[in-house]
Amino acid sequence: QVQLVEAGGGLVQAGGSLRLSCAASGSITSIDTMGWYRQAPGKQRELVATITDGGNTDYADSVKGRFAISRDSAKNTVYLQMNSLKPEDTAVYYCNARVRVVWWYESWGQGTQVTVSS
Repeated sequence: QVQLVEAGGGLVQAGGSLRLSCAASGSITSIDTMGWYRQAPGKQRELVATITDGGNTDYADSVKGRFAISRDSAKNTVYLQMNSLKPEDTAVYYCNARVRVVWWYESWGQGTQVTVSS
């Protein structure tokens, strides 16, 4: 059983910053790509950023230059530093990881709310 636990969401004014973290725990033998997705009310879940085990990153165009994803592989933890936040960044942010226990599968966190006020 694998658990992803997010932390760091909250309420912030436009232009502010937040840092999300997500720690994976359980009988993990390996983790490949980790990432963050978000879902705003009435919208589909969308990719925000991903990072491979080799450190290669990918970002949604809407967050490039403002958000930075990083990971601490020794701690099985991924971070999302969010700067210059905008009201349109308001959403529930979900952590995702491709993990291997016996075989590979996708694991999701429970989500953390980020609200940006104008």
